[in-house]
Amino acid sequence: MLQVHASGYNQNDHHARKHTGSEPGSSLRYQTHRETETAMGRKLEIDLQGDELHARWHLQHFRGLATARIWCEIINHSNEPVGLEYVSSLSLYAIGSLPWEKSGRLHLAHNNWYGEAQWKKNSLPELGLEKVNHFSLDRISIENTGTWSSIGYLPCAAFEDTIAGTTLLWQIEHNGSWQWEIGDYRDQLYLQVSGPTENESHWWKKLAPGESFTSVPVAITLVTGGLDAALREITRYRRRILRPSADNIELPVIFNDYMNCLSGDPTTEKLFPLIDAAAEAGCEYFCIDCGWYSDGEWWDGVGEWQPSAARFPGGIREPLEYIAAKGMKSGLWLELEVMGTACQLANTLPDACFFVRHGKRVIDHQRYQLDFRHPLVQAHADQVITRLVEDYGISYIKMDYNINAGSGTELAADSPGDGLLQHNRAWLAWLKKTLDRYPHLVIENCGSGGLRMDYALLQQHSIQSISDQTDYRLMACIAAASASAVTPEQAAIWSYPLREGDREEVVMNMINSLLLRVHQSGHLAELSKERFALVREGIALYKTYRQKIPHLEPFWPLEMPSFTSPWLAFGLRNEQEAWLAVWRMESEQEAITLPVPFVETMTCIYPQAEQRRCQPVLQPQNVSVSLPDKMTARLFHLTFAD
Repeated sequence: MLQVHASGYNQNDHHARKHTGSEPGSSLRYQTHRETETAMGRKLEIDLQGDELHARWHLQHFRGLATARIWCEIINHSNEPVGLEYVSSLSLYAIGSLPWEKSGRLHLAHNNWYGEAQWKKNSLPELGLEKVNHFSLDRISIENTGTWSSIGYLPCAAFEDTIAGTTLLWQIEHNGSWQWEIGDYRDQLYLQVSGPTENESHWWKKLAPGESFTSVPVAITLVTGGLDAALREITRYRRRILRPSADNIELPVIFNDYMNCLSGDPTTEKLFPLIDAAAEAGCEYFCIDCGWYSDGEWWDGVGEWQPSAARFPGGIREPLEYIAAKGMKSGLWLELEVMGTACQLANTLPDACFFVRHGKRVIDHQRYQLDFRHPLVQAHADQVITRLVEDYGISYIKMDYNINAGSGTELAADSPGDGLLQHNRAWLAWLKKTLDRYPHLVIENCGSGGLRMDYALLQQHSIQSISDQTDYRLMACIAAASASAVTPEQAAIWSYPLREGDREEVVMNMINSLLLRVHQSGHLAELSKERFALVREGIALYKTYRQKIPHLEPFWPLEMPSFTSPWLAFGLRNEQEAWLAVWRMESEQEAITLPVPFVETMTCIYPQAEQRRCQPVLQPQNVSVSLPDKMTARLFHLTFAD
């Protein structure tokens, strides 16, 4: 049921790198259990007893869903400290049909800067796990260490059993270090999922007598069907656990001046024409991105968050008030968890306010990492938010995070990983408190794009920046996959028409975002009338159906996209209708057949001028779409036969 490694205990099995055969975990025995009905659904608790440790295993089912959340508590009931090295949140045995080396397919969501949510499917032997004996010493281990929770991989994966026709998907709901592994034991496959560990992420916890430790939660779902079906189910669950927010319901259009636009160099003079153009295009928020707090180069000087007099001679309230006068709500960019090495405030704060390892402050990319366990750090953060919201009147914060502070901090902690876990939880508590203080405030989650896409943070944030990708053609692939990482209504995708672009470039830029959250940017004031009209048309169209997006389910007629896919297709649907985006990338073929059955009508709705020229062919089990030119995209509305 769970695995617990502790210092000084023997391991029962020849486990090599595996987290199996643990002690005292293997010696825990059933004591009692309870079933209760909670607001979310049925809850099961099982108490396990050992000589030194007591464990309480939690399974929270969610009413009407095929998904549960699992975690455990470990309590030291001995008279001596116990050193925890590993605690599983989820441990499952026999997860696939035999022979597993033929039946199993592992779906991994590779996630990197400029390349988010790229799913790959492999058999276990293709990933190096072979059937060699009664059991092997090998495993497939995926882990993340540090303050970016989704660098390398999303904290989410799936195992498809092709014989049983089922898919098991798990999601680690933690904003720091985590690890999971699949291996073989006595001919069967097992899955174990954990937060931080000693071997992988320098986590060790000294559990004092009477003290308890709670593991990070893991959501798990089992569905009939493949990855597509599992992602639809986890989308339902993600929506169930979201903090209530008008932003997730109304889906306002946001203009942000950064991407392929001002790129961190805002001034009052530059902003005014952009504000005019954004308002005319139909945007409802205008966010001034990075650079507003420094006269010049600002990277290593961030931390005090005072507006630049050089950039805003009339004060920063001048552009903020102009935004309001144009009928939009205003926003500002922050990176509140760091201070630059050249920030004067950083020199006045004690080391206890920062991550420290080996007696030195941790520095990454000319930034110090603030430790949100410290009251001075929280007071500083509170003061900044109060000034921006109450004095400047902003309604939106882009909360960015552009460093990885590594394994953690040794100060006031049993290990660097222990310090990191405490900080992770302190940041979440501060975020919840801030959103309670200002319930109207929208705080966007960003980590150099999508490097912190986890549902510890995303239960609180209503919107997630998916990617910093600057090429709209590559962004198409990321956009088409983004609803696998977050709910469609949280997935902010840039639309940034280029100064030197053409008509089809504007269309693809808009379609990239029109089924998700529109993150508009680009030099709109410098576009031709025809190209600007396409932006305005796309935003106006979006407003006609956006209220339905939080109730629609994602689907991928061509399976998950990749950067080498010749065609891309992503849609949102219910039983009656669907909105489907189709992109022709570098395909030599002018037409594509999509396995979408029982379509009664299919109409090109963007761009409107293409409605007559883009006539899909409908068959009982599929539809065919023709796009004569490469690097073009169209958005369709579909209705289904009863």
